[in-house]
Amino acid sequence: MATEQRIQLNVRVTKETAEKLDEIVEYYEQNTKFGRVYKGDVLTDIIEKAYSAMTKRREIYKG
Repeated sequence: MATEQRIQLNVRVTKETAEKLDEIVEYYEQNTKFGRVYKGDVLTDIIEKAYSAMTKRREIYKG
């Protein structure tokens, strides 16, 4: 991951959404072997999983 180029995204979300993200980060910290987990890493994981599901679904409906 050290060779990956990163960019900063500045987004506005509701307080509820930010609280949910905090809860998800806590969950990742408690249920993974990584120890300290950062919000950016959690968002990356969620986006990658959603993208993978989307592309699989596209392939199913394409044929």
